[in-house]
Amino acid sequence: MEMLQNAPFIVIGLLILLGFIKSFVSVNQGTLAVVTVFGKYRRVMHPGLNFKLPFIEAIYKKISIQNRSVELEFQAITIDQANVYFKAMLLFSVLDQKDETIQNVAFKFVDEKNLMQGLIRTVEGSIRSFVATRKQSEVLSLRRDIVEYVKEQIDKTLENWGYHLQDLQLNDITFDEVIMKSMSQVVASNNLKAAAENEGQALLITKTKAAEAEGNAIKIAANAEREAAQMRGQGVALFREEVAKGMSVAAREMQEANLDASMIMFSMWTEAIKHFSENSKGNVIFLDGSPDAMQKSMNQMMGLNKLLDDKNMGGKK
Repeated sequence: MEMLQNAPFIVIGLLILLGFIKSFVSVNQGTLAVVTVFGKYRRVMHPGLNFKLPFIEAIYKKISIQNRSVELEFQAITIDQANVYFKAMLLFSVLDQKDETIQNVAFKFVDEKNLMQGLIRTVEGSIRSFVATRKQSEVLSLRRDIVEYVKEQIDKTLENWGYHLQDLQLNDITFDEVIMKSMSQVVASNNLKAAAENEGQALLITKTKAAEAEGNAIKIAANAEREAAQMRGQGVALFREEVAKGMSVAAREMQEANLDASMIMFSMWTEAIKHFSENSKGNVIFLDGSPDAMQKSMNQMMGLNKLLDDKNMGGKK
């Protein structure tokens, strides 16, 4: 009977003990817990072991403050009515850990599904509004501009929700199949044109260098020939000068010895004939061996000798 009478107290005691045990709440790292009192926001629990008043305070929602990502696939239309298909990756997180921010995150949306729907539609709408003012040919080159435009447009909206857009990556931008084929043909045509231009430039450079090399070779050969001819001419002139000097000296020595100079002239003439026959490339030497011809040759050599003597005497004066 006593146990029956004390049963209510025992039940109450067990409830109090159970409530006391449940008053200790563990919050994981990277997470915040929103505490309410009879449905009204009270405070925020941070990572670690926390205590809440039993039967009064309740955990309304646990909020992750880690980075979160979501993939998007949607379509936009350009100003020239071309369909553009986007594949994007959205990276976002809670703005900060202030009470006001956490309240916005906890109470702005009914649940996580509605949050993601609102976030995705907001980003898609910003991109569509940007693409609608651009031509199809401009879209591919405006990735960075699209990202900057979206951030500028939705940063305030996300801030009111308690979130911050960290990054938006446009992983893939495609068009209708007809447009893609046309773009491929244009790219292929441009590549062929560029290749032809490069080949033409390479051929022009090759021919130019070959012409320059040939011209330089001709110049070098001409200079070498000119120098060789000049040296040959100088050699012949020196040879002639030395021959004349030798003849003059020999004639003078014979005159001083009271000998007939014509003898040395004849000897030198025969030596010259001998030299021609030994060093000439031909096989026949034609000489006029008549007395008149011999006399004429001797007179010419004597005249040359007299001319050299007069020249030397004039130099001495």
